Amino acid sequence: MLELRPTCENCNKPLPPDSLEACICTYECTFCATCVDKVLGNVCPNCGGGFVPRPIRPSKNWKGDNYLGKDPASVKIKHRPVDPAAHAKFAATIRNIPPEKR
Repeated sequence: MLELRPTCENCNKPLPPDSLEACICTYECTFCATCVDKVLGNVCPNCGGGFVPRPIRPSKNWKGDNYLGKDPASVKIKHRPVDPAAHAKFAATIRNIPPEKR
């Protein structure tokens, strides 16, 4: 089950479950779209993968108890600000490789 983490790991911006700004990598590292574009260059600082928009879990029980009320978003904050210089060095070798080829 996707965690739906509550904030951007870098800038700590709130990312509620219905946020259209939340982006995740395959390991559910969660960042806001601004940090993904302007700080990370679409390179996850934790795994090197790319990001996609985080899906939005339905807020209503449309079918089979598959909704936010039964499976709430996480409240555990993972605030791990990225060191821009260290990330630039890390990302330099892979940023020109499309995420699907990394």
